[in-house]
Amino acid sequence: MEIKIKEENSNIRLDNYMTSIIDTSRSNITKHIKDGTIKVNGKEVKPGYLLRLGDIISYNEWNESTLVEKENIPLDIYYEDKDVMVVYKKSGMVVHPGNGNYHGTLVNALTYYTDELSSINGSDRPGIVHRIDKDTSGLLLISKNNKSHQILSDDFKNKRIKRKYIALVSGVINESSGKINAPIGRDILDRKKMCVTDKNSKNAVTNFTVLKRYKNSTLIECVLETGRTHQIRVHMAYIGHPVINDPVYGKKINDYGQLLHAYYLGFNHPTTKEFMEFTCPLEPRFEEMLNEFKNS
Repeated sequence: MEIKIKEENSNIRLDNYMTSIIDTSRSNITKHIKDGTIKVNGKEVKPGYLLRLGDIISYNEWNESTLVEKENIPLDIYYEDKDVMVVYKKSGMVVHPGNGNYHGTLVNALTYYTDELSSINGSDRPGIVHRIDKDTSGLLLISKNNKSHQILSDDFKNKRIKRKYIALVSGVINESSGKINAPIGRDILDRKKMCVTDKNSKNAVTNFTVLKRYKNSTLIECVLETGRTHQIRVHMAYIGHPVINDPVYGKKINDYGQLLHAYYLGFNHPTTKEFMEFTCPLEPRFEEMLNEFKNS
């Protein structure tokens, strides 16, 4: 495969860039660069090589023993037919294998449950149309064939699929609602983090509505207009109200994940065109922590 470097990706280290586009560890990327599996302009370079406009990165897809292993993990299925599934992902579960997480993922469970999953996103992401973070709980839409996947992907791109989240954030938000329109890109100082920036970024819009105010926190509903990595977490931290228990953009309190829950999913069925809606309750641990903040 070949990638031509555009201006927005120039002056980025080769190892950092490849880690951002391939779901594997940085150490594995470094190994492939040193082995010559990844080259720039047909030549072997060092992992710290700074990419330049017009550079051609060439690499062969490799098998790092990441063929998805079917694992008998119980699935919480809200809906299923011959084209789609709506499943619930609990907090702490990774959606698909990668970056050192090759077992216990939602995909490991899906491939055990059925062989009827779309293949558009590759062998390590069968059926996956969209994702939510490991420590975010909630509903996911799964495609069982490529035709449905293409339609649903187009619906996501054109904002026809509706997603709503509930989050408990730090501090009291005085406004009843708001819109955060701030571009998000990768943090140049920490490639595992995202940030609001005008460099190498993409447009990101989050709408929020206050549901309840507590002494030192606020319960909000968030509706996404775009789907950037860590979008709600980054945007809420940006306005000074980070999601509670977020270890990356806020403050970690305990071993549960950030208090962010994808509770609503609405979409047009790819075959029948019927608009379908699903909701799911907060996890018990989320409820427990919410009650603690209500009384503090």
